[in-house]
Amino acid sequence: MADVPGAPSAVAWYPTAEQVEESRLMAFMCRHGLQSYRALHRRSCEDAAWFWRAVSEDLGLRWGVPFAQVEDRSQGLPWTRWWVGGQYNYVENCLDRHLPRLANKPAIRHEDEEGHCRVLTYREVHDEVNRLSAGLSRLGIGKGDRVGVFMPLTPECVIATLAVSRLGAAYVPMFSGYGASAVAARLRDADAAALITIDGFSRRGRVVPLKQTADDALRDAPSVRHVIVKQRMDRAATWGSARDHCWDELVATESAEFEAARTLPDDPFLILYTSGTTGRPKGTVHVHGGFPIKAAMDMAYAFDMREDDTLFWVTDLGWMMGPWEIIGAFTLGATIALYDGAIDHPRSDRLWQLLARHGATVCGISPTVIRAQMVHGVEPLRRHDLSRLRVLGSTGEPWNPEAWFFYLREVGGGRCPLINYSGGTEVSGGILWCTPIAPQKPCCFTGPALGMDVDVYDEQGRSVRGSVGELVIRNVSPGMTSGFWRDPGRYLETYWSRWSDVWVHGDFAVVDDDGFWFIKGRSDDTIKVAGKRVGPAEVESALAAHPAVLESAAIGVPDDLKGEAIACFVVLKTGHEPCETHRKELLDLVAHALGRALAPTRLLFVRQLPKTRNGKVMRRVVRATHLGLDAGDLSALENPAALEEIRGAR
Repeated sequence: MADVPGAPSAVAWYPTAEQVEESRLMAFMCRHGLQSYRALHRRSCEDAAWFWRAVSEDLGLRWGVPFAQVEDRSQGLPWTRWWVGGQYNYVENCLDRHLPRLANKPAIRHEDEEGHCRVLTYREVHDEVNRLSAGLSRLGIGKGDRVGVFMPLTPECVIATLAVSRLGAAYVPMFSGYGASAVAARLRDADAAALITIDGFSRRGRVVPLKQTADDALRDAPSVRHVIVKQRMDRAATWGSARDHCWDELVATESAEFEAARTLPDDPFLILYTSGTTGRPKGTVHVHGGFPIKAAMDMAYAFDMREDDTLFWVTDLGWMMGPWEIIGAFTLGATIALYDGAIDHPRSDRLWQLLARHGATVCGISPTVIRAQMVHGVEPLRRHDLSRLRVLGSTGEPWNPEAWFFYLREVGGGRCPLINYSGGTEVSGGILWCTPIAPQKPCCFTGPALGMDVDVYDEQGRSVRGSVGELVIRNVSPGMTSGFWRDPGRYLETYWSRWSDVWVHGDFAVVDDDGFWFIKGRSDDTIKVAGKRVGPAEVESALAAHPAVLESAAIGVPDDLKGEAIACFVVLKTGHEPCETHRKELLDLVAHALGRALAPTRLLFVRQLPKTRNGKVMRRVVRATHLGLDAGDLSALENPAALEEIRGAR
């Protein structure tokens, strides 16, 4: 490994011959007579039918009915159908097909913040999933229904998602730190019939009463008929109405045998909400033959996941990496290690202790987490044996070189590939990735993911190298969303409207002279706080609930720890003056609505916001002006004096 701590332009990691030869990716290439990754990538894009069929065979996927056709583009590229004529329930591929060989193998290793550990085998997970599926079915939940899952990442959370999917229903995962209004918005938009939650959990030694938050949310989610509550804390949960059901009582008399629904590959199993720049959150629809196959493929060939691996990823169910971790690892017969607590509590070395205690071999950590750990130095890390680690992973936001090198050298000992991975909720996996068989520069991606025809376009739609442009995709893969929930027009407008048959992802990217790829941040207004995406409209909606607020603008600003943080500019109504009381009340409003993790770090008062002639707030201009950047084209700006307000904001 080259010693280049401050030189992003130089290659910093090279694979060994053993890492290349023993990888699943190289085995796949050899099986199909391909001599290089570039040749494999080219064929995966030019002959999608061959590639995805080969993936299905290589991963040993079980089809209830074999598919007759891999893809059908007759309704247009954005509406491509996959695995036509087949029958596929992904839960059977996560659990049932493994039982003959892996019934007694650990599927889940779990530790809570108090230090209590549990291990569940594949057989135990299978049986508990079936019992919950049967209990939900008895309540009238079935194929096509939507079920919210509002839980921390515990074994019961995993069981809940798989049980809902086994029924043929679709689950709506929610970040366990959300406030009531964020939960209500997602349940209401999905028209959810049920909610699965937990009475409470511990964070930094304090009880988080999740059932109470759920009850508050349900006042604005009238479609929810049933609430299933897993009791975990010593104190009893609140029981709001007859719709509440105790999980343990619901499944107590159910059989461990429950036949999976005969779902089609394009039947929805997941509605994963991602915030946009305007309006309500977008419900990206994912199907049985999409997200699960894409996730397993990415995990196998980018992260080199094998049956004897244990995956530990610092995530939550509300982030796409939560479902991705569960589905991908289980499809490949691996073990997942889950931690339910603060990763620096009660000591700064808790994360490293977890990796060592549970024997993690593949680890996923965001740049934000690494930056937070760097504050404590290497001594806490040195207390623990991380020699079992063989693959490092990261996603959620761009790296800075110092944090990247800390992860590579201090955590991985310089021997592990650092698989940088960027995609999104809408594509259920990677657009760009690294592989264990290719050299890496700091903070880089070695190139597009298999099956993804990716490019960088300038403003005229021309392919560019060496300069920043829009990250685009010129084809489709099974993992890409089947559209937005009940809003096909918004889906087309968001991703397919700028250039014909080209998906515009909303990221700025650049390809350097050596062919390495780099993400340079969002090209739209969506804010990513420690990898969690939130739309300005959601923040502004929370602020608008205060009687003194006339209007506001929320933007993302650079943050050394989280990558990006939220800053708010607020215009008060006549008769109200800026003061610390208002500031505190507004910050508390956002934290209550969206969760403390998404609370703004700056709240500034102004008398007006820059707007277009049709009254639209120009957040791009707000952000650029506040940060002292070039605001670009201001021809649409109606009130130039507002720029001075932003510059002088207090």
